[in-house]
Amino acid sequence: MNLAALELQKAVFAALAGDSGLVSALGGQKLHDLTPARTSYPYISFGPASMHDWSTDTEDGSEHFFTLHVWSARRGKSEALTLMDRIDKALHDTAPELAALRLVSLRRDGSEIRFDEDLSVHLGSMRFRAVIEPA
Repeated sequence: MNLAALELQKAVFAALAGDSGLVSALGGQKLHDLTPARTSYPYISFGPASMHDWSTDTEDGSEHFFTLHVWSARRGKSEALTLMDRIDKALHDTAPELAALRLVSLRRDGSEIRFDEDLSVHLGSMRFRAVIEPA
């Protein structure tokens, strides 16, 4: 189940990195699992993830929840919301491919945006749900 989570993360990042409009809007491939210090805004980071057994009596499977964070230092929410929309389209239009696994479904479960006063940035959080089976 943990390897499925790793493969899912790789596939999501590959799908986002393959979206030239998103990469251009970020000013480069600024997609991070662990964000390097002094990374310029905007960027996307992989947030919390959880995995659950989704097996039946006859088939193996796993359910995954993961969060993508969108960071923007622009005034107002416009940049962060535009990036969040691009992420939605990138993951909806191009179903991420997983090595030796089958992605049964991937959908956004919820989103929120808030202003972090300590950092003076807007933080958009997008929570996704995926169901994965062996290929």
